[in-house]
Amino acid sequence: MTELYPGRSDQSDARRNAMLAQKFVALADTLVADFDIVELMDTLIEACVDLLGVSAAGLLLTDGRGELQVVACSSDETWLLELFQLQTDEGPCLDCVRASEPLTVEAIASQATRWPRFVEAAAAIGYLSVQAVPLRLRDETIGGLNLFRSSAPPLSLDDQRIAQALADVATIGILQQRSLHRASLVAEQLQSALNSRVVIEQAKGVLAEYAGLDMADAFSALRWYARDRNRKVVDLAEDVVTGRVDLAVIVRAGESHDVSPRRPR
Repeated sequence: MTELYPGRSDQSDARRNAMLAQKFVALADTLVADFDIVELMDTLIEACVDLLGVSAAGLLLTDGRGELQVVACSSDETWLLELFQLQTDEGPCLDCVRASEPLTVEAIASQATRWPRFVEAAAAIGYLSVQAVPLRLRDETIGGLNLFRSSAPPLSLDDQRIAQALADVATIGILQQRSLHRASLVAEQLQSALNSRVVIEQAKGVLAEYAGLDMADAFSALRWYARDRNRKVVDLAEDVVTGRVDLAVIVRAGESHDVSPRRPR
């Protein structure tokens, strides 16, 4: 019998399977009314990084005009790389979405003829391989998920299947209770998500400046505070931007989950 994850102990496999089940439950939890689409996208990114051993993940979705936009990334460097893909109109995620098929690139450096500018930008960050996964349901493709690794080997076939399964569940969540022929409603929802992301980025900047956090830790503090109080991240972000919430309370919530300021206030 072939091992599902060669080199891992039964105990580590059990832990990983338990985490996988938890992530699927978290994604499936969006199949209810009034779910937080921003939380869904960040949960998908977080699940991929936690479960698949990738260095970074990025998510692109189509907006109201059918154009791809960056909506979630696990790091600022990845966010800039995804934006670069869109600006130069080349890269694995774009090809994946256009073909509506997963794309495995075991060595990004080998694709210099295909994506010369993307290969150079990815190499500058240190990414060696990438797995691009479409967000699709039947004939509808609404975006793509990029999974980068800065060390060999690339994702195994089993992990590629898990990545696609996570993306499929997230896609169903985004399109839940929406008929595929009513594309205007889907586009409206995705545009709302993009608008929400702008507010969240502003709130991250406010909190980072206040507490001396980097942008990733500022976002972690926002998410933990929102989760602890069963609030949507975007609603909390609006309160931060408009000054309706005590920033120190959010910082303390982050510190309770190992998010620490870089300098004292």
